[in-house]
Amino acid sequence: MFSTENQWIIHKDIRIRMMGWPQWVLGLGLGIAAGGVGYLIHALTPAGALAAAVVGTLTMGGGGIAPAVLLLLFFFSSSLLSRASNESKRRAQAYFSKNDRRDPGQVLANGALAAVLAVLYGLGGEEIWFVGLAGALAAVTADTWATELGVLASGRPRLITTGESVEAGTSGGITLTGTVAAAAGASLIALAGSGLGGQRLAISAAIGGLSGALFDSLLGATIQASYHCPACDRQTERHPLHGCGTETFLVRGWPWLENDAVNFMASVAGALIAMGGWRLLG
Repeated sequence: MFSTENQWIIHKDIRIRMMGWPQWVLGLGLGIAAGGVGYLIHALTPAGALAAAVVGTLTMGGGGIAPAVLLLLFFFSSSLLSRASNESKRRAQAYFSKNDRRDPGQVLANGALAAVLAVLYGLGGEEIWFVGLAGALAAVTADTWATELGVLASGRPRLITTGESVEAGTSGGITLTGTVAAAAGASLIALAGSGLGGQRLAISAAIGGLSGALFDSLLGATIQASYHCPACDRQTERHPLHGCGTETFLVRGWPWLENDAVNFMASVAGALIAMGGWRLLG
């Protein structure tokens, strides 16, 4: 059995030997392939596929194989889950500001921080940057899994702040199913990353991931922009027009703080908590 320290040394040696243009060529190929596949399976818009190619190139080209594996786990697991559907999920779509095909805003909200941390990890080889990357991706994976599976729950969600029963898809609403899904999504990234960082990384990333997803829900229930459609008499993230074509009006939160910004803030929280946990456990 190799120690965690030896695992880092081995991975650093591989990364150093791959650095330079060969790694960036591989990164470009991975980014284009991931964006292309995402577009072909209708998980990405054309512009979203281009953004995914950029994120994938930076993650693999800058950080190497390990960061790229975590990014691909997030993307493809989340894309597959988005295919799950029932009547509750179709009703919830009326609340969401966007559909299942991710646009550039969604891609960057979920992957931009990971790409930056991958480049920092590649430049200096400091383990803490990989821990932050794992925490960021664990958070967005947890949040996406909770969203995709939480709306399939039979019971109505409750606001994380007050416990009030709300419609499925309402920002800040949580269910037991969604919370379990969030923990599972965070654990997937954490366990995959533990091959490099061991139990210390797994614990840190899992805690960071779940905390980031819960932070997302907290923001959604408090300061994320939420609108009301008078024709449908329901809350929605869509603005200026609801799906029915009626103008929507702000009822809660800050107008500039929409879902993509909240997702990015959740990834930041996941990264910081994971990095803090890593330091505490060291």
